[in-house]
Amino acid sequence: MKEIELDAIDLQLLDQLQKDASLSNQVLADRVHTSAPTCLRRVKRLRESGLIEKQVAVLNPQTLAAHTGHGLTAIVEVSLDRQDTGAMEAFEKRVALEAAVQQCYRVSPGPDFCLVVHTWDMPAYRALTQRLFTTDANVRNVKAFFSVHRSKFGAELPMHVPR
Repeated sequence: MKEIELDAIDLQLLDQLQKDASLSNQVLADRVHTSAPTCLRRVKRLRESGLIEKQVAVLNPQTLAAHTGHGLTAIVEVSLDRQDTGAMEAFEKRVALEAAVQQCYRVSPGPDFCLVVHTWDMPAYRALTQRLFTTDANVRNVKAFFSVHRSKFGAELPMHVPR
């Protein structure tokens, strides 16, 4: 990834794409007041620089639940016995391999990690905890909070767009 300097148009592009990455290049160009070729070139540059990590579809869990069931979402606090760099990185690598772990944050103070986990049901959650926590001698404490309602979800980063 190469470092790039961002100007007001780049920031506006990032802001628009965070809100709706499915916008056509022409619509995106119109929204940031630039030509379509310039817009296309800038978005390509933003992708190549690594600022745009990936584009995904955000699914509606309530609508999907009619087809797959609601599943179980948990916010899990994990404390390790050893917090040296190697131990922390080893834990991060292990949880990164689990599809059920949607997010992993190294935090301070308090626990060492906070995870957002989504499984089909409680037996699947229990199996996940066995794989990730019980068999790891370095995991000292695990505390889980189970979601009963999601009132907000987002992935947009605050974008200061100069005007």
